[in-house]
Amino acid sequence: MQRKRSRLDIIHDMLQTISNKGGRIKPTHLMYKANLSHIQMKAYLEELMAKSLVAEEKKDERTMLTLTQKGYSFIQQFNQMKEFERTFGL
Repeated sequence: MQRKRSRLDIIHDMLQTISNKGGRIKPTHLMYKANLSHIQMKAYLEELMAKSLVAEEKKDERTMLTLTQKGYSFIQQFNQMKEFERTFGL
């Protein structure tokens, strides 16, 4: 049986999803690709934007979410941390 995703796992999934889409994604696409409910996504997005990991762009009545340099750095650091865990069998 799979364990629930931790808060950090969800944040990583969201940021990785944006990165996989070229650094920009529509909010609805992020919600589906990261497997989140609308309420969850809104709460996490508010936090990610407050911490400058994701930026919101509005253009022609469309909203796009953009991964910032700080967001890319988070993904890199998170992946290093996970690799460290695997290396030592934690």
